[in-house]
Amino acid sequence: MSLKPKHVNFQETWNVLEETVKCVITLSNVPRATWNDRFSDVYSLCVAYPEPFTDKLYNETKKFLDNHVFQLLMSVCAQGESGWLQAYHRAWTEYSQGINYLHCLYLYLNQQHIQKQKVSDAELIYGTFSTMTDDCQEQMEIGELGLDIWKKRMIIPLKKQLVSQLLESIHADRVGKAEIASTEVVCGVIQSFVCVGKYKLLGDLDMYQEIFETPFLEASGEFYMKQAVELRLKSDITHYMEKVTSQLVQEELRAHKFLHSSSVPKVRQCCEEKMIATHVAWLHTEAEIMIENEHRRNLSLLYPLLMPIPSGLAPLVQKLTQHITQQGMQAIGSLQGDNVHTQFVESMLDVHHKYSELIKDVFKNDQAFVTALDKACSAVVNHKPVPRQPARAPELLAKYCNSLLKRYAKAASEAEVEEKLGRCITVFKYVDDKDVFQKFYARMLAKRLIQQQSQSQSMDAEELMIDRLKQACGYEFTNKLHRMFTDMSVSTDLNAKFATSLREGGRENQLGIGFVVYVLQAGAWPLGLPSSSGPFHIPQQLEKSIQAFETFYHAQFSGRKLTWLHHLCQGELKFNYLKKPYLVTVQTYQMALLLLFEHCNSIQCREAAASLRLSHDQLVKHATSLVDCKVLKKSTEGELKQDTTLSLNFNYSNKRTKFRISGALQRDMPHENHDTEATHRSVADDRKLYLQAAIVRIMKSRKVLRHNQLVQEVLSQSKFTFAPSIGMIKKCIESLIDKQYIERAPNNADEYSYVA
Repeated sequence: MSLKPKHVNFQETWNVLEETVKCVITLSNVPRATWNDRFSDVYSLCVAYPEPFTDKLYNETKKFLDNHVFQLLMSVCAQGESGWLQAYHRAWTEYSQGINYLHCLYLYLNQQHIQKQKVSDAELIYGTFSTMTDDCQEQMEIGELGLDIWKKRMIIPLKKQLVSQLLESIHADRVGKAEIASTEVVCGVIQSFVCVGKYKLLGDLDMYQEIFETPFLEASGEFYMKQAVELRLKSDITHYMEKVTSQLVQEELRAHKFLHSSSVPKVRQCCEEKMIATHVAWLHTEAEIMIENEHRRNLSLLYPLLMPIPSGLAPLVQKLTQHITQQGMQAIGSLQGDNVHTQFVESMLDVHHKYSELIKDVFKNDQAFVTALDKACSAVVNHKPVPRQPARAPELLAKYCNSLLKRYAKAASEAEVEEKLGRCITVFKYVDDKDVFQKFYARMLAKRLIQQQSQSQSMDAEELMIDRLKQACGYEFTNKLHRMFTDMSVSTDLNAKFATSLREGGRENQLGIGFVVYVLQAGAWPLGLPSSSGPFHIPQQLEKSIQAFETFYHAQFSGRKLTWLHHLCQGELKFNYLKKPYLVTVQTYQMALLLLFEHCNSIQCREAAASLRLSHDQLVKHATSLVDCKVLKKSTEGELKQDTTLSLNFNYSNKRTKFRISGALQRDMPHENHDTEATHRSVADDRKLYLQAAIVRIMKSRKVLRHNQLVQEVLSQSKFTFAPSIGMIKKCIESLIDKQYIERAPNNADEYSYVA
């Protein structure tokens, strides 16, 4: 064919084209040659000379489609009301396919004429095009024109009858009755409401939503509401939730089967609103009973029902928080005995594990419920039985760790110890006063290291615990603990060098005793002199060793001062005066007292105190444990007096040939946790220094800062270790002003500036 414009007789060409259009729209057979000729006719009319016939072709095609759809409408109406859905579906199936073919036949008209006149996406979205008049109305592509005519000439006249029968069919499917029309027919009719708007850039679902979706949601809402009322009257809460859950699933499947995908969430929301949100107060009341009795199955049913409802889960979260708190308080409320620390930690871990599993199984680890568990456990762990007194959790947790890490811990294996220590971190993360725990833990660790009480297999468990604490609170929190381990390692090397120097100097046998020294940094170890410390006469047997070590140490390091902490030292004596020899480990003061009996069998307390340069009270404290274990005998009943004579008990016997006498040591060790108040006072002093250092750091960085901003930054920096009171922060600020680290601004008393 020729592509050049030429003279065309429109009427003759249209008469031929119209016959083919009729065949196409009715899905009649159109030979390939005829299709090609008609395709050429459309092209010829669009490029006709001297004037193209595009508008005339468009109008004639529109008139034909109008008449054709009208005839189809008459045909559908003639079927009677009961057969409208099937007749409409047959007509739509034929017409929709035919209009697609016709759209392809008019391809040249669509692309070269109509599309060039169409409003662009940007003009439509941003509204930059001017409104057209009816006389100059924008032309539509043939496929869109055909669907628009179907909407106006077929759907709108029949919408009331069609929608009514559609709703009846879906309702019949919902209640299990025979449907008016088949699923294919119902889906096809509903799909036609969607298809007529598919060419629109905006609001392509308006027709579907207006004609069908809105009435469907209204009818469904009425059905759901009626069903919910009937269910409440006939069933208990469990059956009600089961039926609602089933209904939600069925309605969602039904929506997928019949409706457009955009309607699925709306249908579910409608069902949830009528069957759940309307009765949410009743459900919340029942939920309290479920949580109180821990009915997992009922809660598993209730959770997915309330989850989509705005604020639907909030009462459950609040009630669960209260319930876990109550159960936690009951678990730790009646603890007593020597192993309170073990009962406390294991009870808290049991509570945490129990409700962690509940939240995992029932609430699918929903973050709101996980937060509820954390809030409840934090309230229990930091509970203060006595107001204005510190919580006991830090001390009890430290004691529990100590009991696991001591050499004689009753654990099945090293792996079990490590597993229990790992679980300790679960409780530790809820402790507010972590610095209090650190203080107790450091003192107990010091005792374990000095007295070699840690697990005999290795120090791995100790180091692993410190690493876990570092991960939880940072390096600064465990800095001193790491330094304590470093000191023990350095001391081992130092003792080896000391022994080597003695051998090289030929003095190896001059000391006459085995001598091991721990050199510890004063700033890293929570040690100190006992409250009753005073001058003490070192036993003659130890003087050479001490002097030799001091000479060796000062030769190794200059400018360092050694302070001997005799109250922390211990020695091993061999009793040769009894029927069989015994090896006894005692404290330094006890050892000094026993060594007085090398040259005599008895001695008065007055003479012993003078010889050791101890006060009478100090002597009594150390001698009492020796008398209590029957190594020594006393001449008078009751408490030891100055004229009381102490003598060796030559009839002493013990099943064990190697044992420890540690009574006095236990009472005298300042890092033992019996003196809880002293530990808390020490923590309070450390907190003041920490807060002052934090304030100085902040002010040095910011230079000028208002009071409230400074307080907030201090709270932010300290929240991982402890929660200081506002009053404590204010006192620290005043203290730094007095020390001239910061000052108040001249013109604003609520503002501080850093003093460089």
